[in-house]
Amino acid sequence: MPAHVSYDAVIVGGGHNGLVAAAYLARAGRSVLVLERLGTTGGAAVSSRPFAGVDARLSRYSYLVSLLPEKIVRELGLRFTVRKRTVSSYTPLGEGGLLVGEGRTRASFAALTGGEREYAAWREFYGMTGRVAERIFPTLTEPLPTREELRARVDDATAWRTLFEEPIGAAVEERFHHDLVRGVVLTDALIGTFADAHDPSLVQNRCFLYHVIGGGTGDWDVPVGGMGAFTDALADAARSAGAEIVTGHEATGIVTDGTAAEVSFRTGESDGTVTARQVLVNASPQALAALLGEEPPAAAEGAQLKVNMLLRRLPRLRDRSVDPREAFAGTFHIAEGYEQLATAYQEAAGGRLPSAPPSEIYCHSLTDPSILGPGLAAEGCQTLTLFGLHTPARLFTADNDAVRTELLAATLAQLDQRLAEPIADCLAVDENGRPCIEAKTPLDLERELRLPGGHIFHRDLAFPYATEETGRWGVETAHANVLLCGAGAVRGGGVSGVPGHNAAMAALGR
Repeated sequence: MPAHVSYDAVIVGGGHNGLVAAAYLARAGRSVLVLERLGTTGGAAVSSRPFAGVDARLSRYSYLVSLLPEKIVRELGLRFTVRKRTVSSYTPLGEGGLLVGEGRTRASFAALTGGEREYAAWREFYGMTGRVAERIFPTLTEPLPTREELRARVDDATAWRTLFEEPIGAAVEERFHHDLVRGVVLTDALIGTFADAHDPSLVQNRCFLYHVIGGGTGDWDVPVGGMGAFTDALADAARSAGAEIVTGHEATGIVTDGTAAEVSFRTGESDGTVTARQVLVNASPQALAALLGEEPPAAAEGAQLKVNMLLRRLPRLRDRSVDPREAFAGTFHIAEGYEQLATAYQEAAGGRLPSAPPSEIYCHSLTDPSILGPGLAAEGCQTLTLFGLHTPARLFTADNDAVRTELLAATLAQLDQRLAEPIADCLAVDENGRPCIEAKTPLDLERELRLPGGHIFHRDLAFPYATEETGRWGVETAHANVLLCGAGAVRGGGVSGVPGHNAAMAALGR
């Protein structure tokens, strides 16, 4: 039970954003209570051993780090590091493929496309996004700029039109000609978002923007020690600053008059209440509405399959020019040609599982072998994490278990087409002799993590500028002393800590 009955701030939810907010507020001298319903902190950014008797600590839900500002790591004194991946991506095609990284990008483009044009277009396009990243990323931890202020900051009419005004598909088709290259570019607009390249809502543009601005570079890095190392460091920082964190305490309601609030909660044994001047909610907008007894916003819908695997060894590739350690160190694209992605979207939008499910894989343990126990590392074991696209929650509602089994088989079949041996032959087994593989559908994520509809961003991402609906920091609600500090805030989504930082700044009146 909480040590006190009254606090300056109560934070609902001990995911990474809630812990960031707790650490900032406690360091500012506020009395802080964090209520976490699960038995551990971390939310979706955790490491766990999912396979019985196997000493492999997998980043089970969230995999990589891009949007976490160094500013937060520095200001909170976090003992946490990331490592760069030597390969950005590998995309197989027949007996060859496209390798981006390790000084081989240009030659790989030439071998795939037969000339220099696509590589030159690639360099120009990502040079543009790199300049945008340098200018936009620092604004994520500042008060929200207006649209015109952000446009002036970008200071590039072509980049603004490409990213903020026209469907990203137009730019992809105008700049690139090879189907596979187009697909590799488009994937950043689709991860965690169910949309077509030409969706007029530009939800795919917003997703693309967040995928290419991280750290001011767009790099996606590996968390050393797994994602749980990050949230453990955050919990330590919050506690060291004086925040109180209680697990196994589920918030059940918030009553506020705008200046003072009462938060009710339950544990496995009893119910209780605490009062606070401010409440920060590290949960979805739907959960916030439920706590306040208000009408929830429109339902969100996730559209991804997450698969975790432990292998005895990496599989051999059909493309013998690439070492599997190179191919799997970066993002390994599967069935993600431009037309394949369009077909998969159309099939899923029509209520059918994609006939060739697109997905991407990476191997955490190649960059950070510390997540493997000594025995596994000595044996040459490796982890694989797979993220499947265009599988909206609606496809699983009739029979989640059966559809999950069908989709996993189809997804692995697509992977096998790129390998010289079946992935099943490479899987390790747990202490019960079962293959070390697990799959999570949107409905599984909704059940386990309370992500609405399994949506990994809680709701569709927003452009990082102010509108009539946003407050100064993008975390404000209709109640002056209740703030949203989860992924559903403006500039939320991903493992970033940005909503937690911004909610703390709003609470402190900065």
